[in-house]
Amino acid sequence: MKNTCLIISGGEYCDVPQEVKNGAAYAIACDSGYRHAERMGIRPDRIIGDFDSAPVPETDIPVDRAPTHKDDTDTMLAVRCALEEGWRDIVICCAFGGRMDHAFANIQTGTYVAARGGRTRMLGRDTDLMIFSGSENIIAENGSAENGATKDDSAEDAEAKAEGAGMIRIPRRDGWSLSVFALSDQCTGITIRGTKYECTDATFSNTFCLGVSNVWAADTAVIQVRRGIVMVMLSRLKAGEHI
Repeated sequence: MKNTCLIISGGEYCDVPQEVKNGAAYAIACDSGYRHAERMGIRPDRIIGDFDSAPVPETDIPVDRAPTHKDDTDTMLAVRCALEEGWRDIVICCAFGGRMDHAFANIQTGTYVAARGGRTRMLGRDTDLMIFSGSENIIAENGSAENGATKDDSAEDAEAKAEGAGMIRIPRRDGWSLSVFALSDQCTGITIRGTKYECTDATFSNTFCLGVSNVWAADTAVIQVRRGIVMVMLSRLKAGEHI
């Protein structure tokens, strides 16, 4: 089912998994990311950027040219466009491998999406991460619908969406580490199962890296959070490295 927006950033080139291509219903290339898109064999629906790292492409694809002096990164401009178009499941590829400040800016961009009810996956050559919000972030304490639940949802539907938003399942990936980080000041109700180090109803903070360096102990790892925004990061281990 095609239900995601694929954003092709301008970081180090990385291949896009076939399941990501299959699930992408809309694609945006950021600045020099249009060159990555060509290499991937993907024709984006839109190209966005200030084109300070690549010339403006000559194409019939719609191009949104932004000024060089601006508050948003090119990737953030693409994310804003995706959210305005109604996308809440976003995959950003070629997100890493360049400058560290660009990588951190992309993580903050994913946090921006999560704070608005979306979920972001970011792909690099040796990194695969997901940023999402907790289940209680879905239903506001005053009973109004937020972050994925709509006004027309029944209470049961809203709670089902909340559980889906606050939990991910990750198939075993040998040769990779799995780390869980709090991006909010505090993330409560964190439960991690199917890994070497597990926890139940724990509280993580963004001032202590309690969830770093884990690995699978089962075929599937399950990470769940009740409140807050978390990042689950998979990192390829180097030869001879183990956890």
